[in-house]
Amino acid sequence: MSTPSVPFTVMEPPAEDEIEAARRFFAGPCDFLKGVVALDGLPDADRPEVCFAGRSNVGKSSLINALTGRKGIARASNTPGRTQEINYFALGARGYLVDLPGYGFAEAPIAKVERWQALLRAYLAGRVTLARAFVLIDARHGIKKVDHEIMELLDRSAVSFQCVLTKADKPRGGGLGHVIESVRTDLARHPAAYPEIIVTSSETGDGIPLLRSAIARLMPE
Repeated sequence: MSTPSVPFTVMEPPAEDEIEAARRFFAGPCDFLKGVVALDGLPDADRPEVCFAGRSNVGKSSLINALTGRKGIARASNTPGRTQEINYFALGARGYLVDLPGYGFAEAPIAKVERWQALLRAYLAGRVTLARAFVLIDARHGIKKVDHEIMELLDRSAVSFQCVLTKADKPRGGGLGHVIESVRTDLARHPAAYPEIIVTSSETGDGIPLLRSAIARLMPE
């Protein structure tokens, strides 16, 4: 008996006009709005938003900088766990980009880590304008147990999420291909997973136009 194919593919580039429209969108207004430390501090739910979730030091801030073409709009750090708030960035009036606290290891007191992990879970489970969560996975390591825990929360909350591989320039030889195959298999256990994987590198720019296009589709003019 043949083994059924895994229904997850690497996202193919969209049409050139769509890529250009997404580039223009991200070249427009993009401003840091606020950092949120409690749910009552969230901005009004008046437009679509997408969020970036991932293990500490997976490259969320670097990815936001690459997406927007603004080198310092999101703080990047080599210290895991630096982002301890839900950081909102306004894309004009069309939508929000949301940088979530890194989950997993963090160099911070345990009580503080627990508080912002609770905030992360509450946000993912209850934000009505959240159009999609982008779950970032380090292309050197693939999906870990803590990633599955966040994905299971998104499954239970019926929040669509799409896997984005970061640091795709780092694996050598056939390493990237092996990680992609393992990610495809792992995602098959998550009903809320979007069926296309986006492979990116903030350093080389690979995959950034695809991710811009995916976000722009979720924020109609």
